[in-house]
Amino acid sequence: MQNAAFSACGFGKPYGIRRVTAEELPGFFEYARKNLLGVNITVPHKTAAAQLADSLTERAALCGSVNTLIIKDGHITGDSTDGVGLERALQSNFGIDVSAKTILFLGAGGAARATSIHFAMQKCAKIIFANRTLANAQILADEIAALPGNTCECQVIPISDREALRTALAEADILIQATSLGLKESDPPPFELELLKGCGNLYIFDTIYRKTPLLQYADTLGIPAAGGKEMLVQQGAASFEIWTGIKPPLDKMQEGFELPPGGVEA
Repeated sequence: MQNAAFSACGFGKPYGIRRVTAEELPGFFEYARKNLLGVNITVPHKTAAAQLADSLTERAALCGSVNTLIIKDGHITGDSTDGVGLERALQSNFGIDVSAKTILFLGAGGAARATSIHFAMQKCAKIIFANRTLANAQILADEIAALPGNTCECQVIPISDREALRTALAEADILIQATSLGLKESDPPPFELELLKGCGNLYIFDTIYRKTPLLQYADTLGIPAAGGKEMLVQQGAASFEIWTGIKPPLDKMQEGFELPPGGVEA
């Protein structure tokens, strides 16, 4: 995907993939400092990368997560394009803006963290977190409430509470499936999918890249729904522009989209 953009812009194919363990991450940062101009970071290293970077952009500092490194004269700056990637994916797939919207997140982990904080900064009206562990979701909700100038209301509900989830689905404008459920074909859906009946005004975005049971069921109900490919393309495009100062050709990135062996998570 990235090399398709680099090649189209006349830069050849300089982008590679490297698997790094948690123990190897500090050493990789030193390698990158001396040899690279930019890096994308994915799970499970996004939080650790924020600690290892020499400095952080404002949005990376607010979400405590890094997926993009900018390296200049040996200085590593950490940035996060996850939030803007999801925001642009919603615009691309559905033509909708997140401002003044009520957004229901399934999950409160890494994928939900960076994107929900970004959405709060973009003045969405309300965020509802449906999560297995309420305490973890409440920590994230409290952090959003403490953001400078925050106007976004936050609510936390148990994902196992059928009636609370039914009410949240009826209230929400956008549903973001941000758990890991769906990565494997054997995974169960994140909730009882029949609760979607009657949610004709809802948009559904699943951060998983395959056609999950959630997306399949949404199709049967005629609910607008999309998978995570566009989010990955859009956050990668934002990184590309940060590194080069050039808006990449999205059509070439979409054509070049290919998951590495073993896949990748947002």
